[in-house]
Amino acid sequence: MTGAVDEERAARAYLLRVAEPPAPSLGRFVEENGPIQAAALVRAGRCPARVREETAARKDQALAEHDLAEASRLGARLVIPEDDEWPAWPLLALELASARGLTGVAPPLGLWVRGDERLDEAADKAVSIVGARAATSYGEHVASEFAYELAGRGVPIFSGAAYGIDGAAHRGALAADGTTVAVLGCGLDVGYPAGHVALLERIAERGLVLTEYPPGTPPARHRFLVRNRLIAALAEGTVVVEAGARSGARNTAGTAGALGKVVMAVPGPIGSATSVGCHQLIRDASATLVASVGDVVETIGRFGSDAGDAGPPRPRRPTDGLAKDALRVHEALGLRKGKSAEQIATESGIEVAKVRATLPALEIDELAERCETGWRRRREAR
Repeated sequence: MTGAVDEERAARAYLLRVAEPPAPSLGRFVEENGPIQAAALVRAGRCPARVREETAARKDQALAEHDLAEASRLGARLVIPEDDEWPAWPLLALELASARGLTGVAPPLGLWVRGDERLDEAADKAVSIVGARAATSYGEHVASEFAYELAGRGVPIFSGAAYGIDGAAHRGALAADGTTVAVLGCGLDVGYPAGHVALLERIAERGLVLTEYPPGTPPARHRFLVRNRLIAALAEGTVVVEAGARSGARNTAGTAGALGKVVMAVPGPIGSATSVGCHQLIRDASATLVASVGDVVETIGRFGSDAGDAGPPRPRRPTDGLAKDALRVHEALGLRKGKSAEQIATESGIEVAKVRATLPALEIDELAERCETGWRRRREAR
């Protein structure tokens, strides 16, 4: 079994090198043929026209062995869908959005990861915090405080390792001895941004640094926009702290919304150019206004007893503390046969994005469970 996985890993390393992400046609080709056969067919040029378009410029770059060795030298590894730690559940949002015809959101073929944490565990009930590079002291303070409090409650923090808000979020999570994950738009060995090399080392020691770009890949504007889909997909929700009218943070927020993830925005001074994007998101109802960590926890509806705020004693009935929408989702669950999020949305009258955000929270509260056919009420709560 290990040998087969090693072959698949080498095949995916080759494919990550020869196609610029996201590569939707190549991704479908791999799904249909498996990574080993797909890699052989791509290298031989015996693949559909669209796959050839995505791979023609680099198909002869057979550097899988080199890339895997370089990753090993860096203390990194290639995590692939065949691995137990692959974050299949959060990345399912990319598959579904791509199937709906949304462009630029194809799932990654694999992820180069540095750090000892398991990727699937780091992506469990995580929050992304993003924002402007040219952040104000107010924005950096908010990002750091939010990350510190959330990480202190066991919530992993994802961001993009950029200057400004991203860096403040990572530092806040590290200060709380929490888990933080940096998602890069370049190779792990590039050392970008230069001013955050030491920060990236600390993140790798206490969390993860990841990218879908093989070693040696230089940073480029389009790559940062592409990596934003991973920041959006790998977390339950995205908090935008400061953002200009046109910015990468707004791009991440838009992607998160399109994936059915929860989008939140922090308000700033009405005359602040760095908060214009946040205010637009709130005004357009594309994001929920959050002014505290409590607002974030309540909006995502995931963390339940992890919220850490003092409150009344636990209700007698398990469902007594549920919000109205969460109660409707719970009531739509079957006793034996599981239901899909779409079925539950239809029966409860709650939009499917909110259903997807609520179901994991019900699972944490031991009120729901996943089964082969979908979601149902947890046995102990029936």
